[in-house]
Amino acid sequence: MSTPTVPSIRVLIVDDQMMVREGFSVLLNAMPGIEVVGEAVDGRQAIAQVAALRPDVVLMDIRMPELNGIEATREIVAADADAKVLVLTTFDLDEYVYQALRAGASGFLLKDASARQLADGVRVVAAGEALLAPTVTKRLINEFSKLAEAPRSPALARVGDLTERETEVLVLIAQGRSNAEIASHLVVAESTIKTHVSRILVKLGLRDRTQAAVFAYEARLVTPS
Repeated sequence: MSTPTVPSIRVLIVDDQMMVREGFSVLLNAMPGIEVVGEAVDGRQAIAQVAALRPDVVLMDIRMPELNGIEATREIVAADADAKVLVLTTFDLDEYVYQALRAGASGFLLKDASARQLADGVRVVAAGEALLAPTVTKRLINEFSKLAEAPRSPALARVGDLTERETEVLVLIAQGRSNAEIASHLVVAESTIKTHVSRILVKLGLRDRTQAAVFAYEARLVTPS
């Protein structure tokens, strides 16, 4: 009996530079289980292509004409809550990380990432996990501290809907821990953590773990050490 074929992860590449688009396309199409289904040269075209092609992951540049990647990400996510955007940029600047995540991006990588890092990033985001480039993760914490100096009142109000254990899990999510790591830390089954994560997202009206991390920082559940 033949083994069922696993569908490839469908990727849309958005960048205003042709050489960048072609380079990423060649790299990703050479990776097993990944297929580049389209390209866009700016944010406006990206929104139209997402609606037409329904990709699993959008690789989104930040600085583009017509409509930048942050605004395009915001519109794409608003139109489709299941859309997954992986932001790519040459600019290792904290403000872009913060803005991209608040816009709804599921991950962030620099353009100098290796082909394997790029492919792994696509797979991680497609699977519904969060992804931050290692070089920006620590500084991101400090950026949240600067840009969200006071807790947002809506965030504070919604924290009260969580149980003590759910709040604990939310803090660990914001610290970048996986379900397996959280389960090990709390000495419970990983399936239990998955249940907690699902309940947290529903109670707080959040779309994914990345948004949960943003919420935790803005509610001041996590602060820089």
